[in-house]
Amino acid sequence: MSTGSHISVLLNEAVDALNIHPDGTYVDATFGRGGHSRAILAKLGSAGRLIALDRDLAAVSSSQSIQDARFTLVHSGFSNLKKQLELLDVSRVEGVMLDIGISSPQIDEATRGFSFRFDGPLDMRMDQSSGQTAAQFLAAASEQQLREVIKDYGEERFAKQIARAIVEVRTGGDAITTTGQLAKVVAGAVFKTEPGQDPATRTFQALRIFINQELEELSLTLPQCVEVLTPGGRLVVISFHSLEDRIVKRFIRSEQDRDDLPTRFAIRASELPPPRMIAIGKAIRPSANEVRANPRSRSAVMRVAERTAAT
Repeated sequence: MSTGSHISVLLNEAVDALNIHPDGTYVDATFGRGGHSRAILAKLGSAGRLIALDRDLAAVSSSQSIQDARFTLVHSGFSNLKKQLELLDVSRVEGVMLDIGISSPQIDEATRGFSFRFDGPLDMRMDQSSGQTAAQFLAAASEQQLREVIKDYGEERFAKQIARAIVEVRTGGDAITTTGQLAKVVAGAVFKTEPGQDPATRTFQALRIFINQELEELSLTLPQCVEVLTPGGRLVVISFHSLEDRIVKRFIRSEQDRDDLPTRFAIRASELPPPRMIAIGKAIRPSANEVRANPRSRSAVMRVAERTAAT
């Protein structure tokens, strides 16, 4: 399903994985442009309910096109999932979906500053109503901070050289305030790139993840999903790079194996706490046909888990 210029990734697979009950209550914690939300609503009955969250004001605005009494949109990051449900007097839901990728409109709109393909203000905030911009971070961060962010969140092997180049530009009295300026600085500091990949790819990814605290948000949200899901309820997560997928994979495994016990804790297998979630199937990736139709889907990975009856 396409909404504007955005094509929802793994649309049918994700909605099918939720195993929707017509009268159930579901959460689309990353509304985006509403592709998944519309597909969920299409499967709900008259007594069903869908609650969507998004911290991007542009996404919130686009949600107004859905005129449906069963639908509620909240301007909020998904790390506030449980609190927002409580405010809506909802204690349990039958399914939660997280599509953690950046949307095409965010990438393609130069004023958002997410892409080096368009010259625009170096913003990168998902929620432009709060927080520091990428330009503000680059202007104030130490060389060590820059190196750590670019290395840890971008997995960039030339993080040291890029951080030094940014500081040198700054020391020379020039502020890096646009995507074009940053891309040029990075290109001058990176000696070798992967075939077909722009030198600035990993640096832009790193800054976006850092500015929006994306990994921290995900880590805070996953335990809340377990708490709000009713037994038999499904968690569906679509991620777009290894850092996110690693967090999701490890979380599901920890809830299934309950490996949160103290190290060397002496206990018999029969005394282990029951799993709170179980993985459903293996990780799912887009088909070759989907990747051809939407190249931005190529890195997507979907994982599904189901809440057990364990407390």
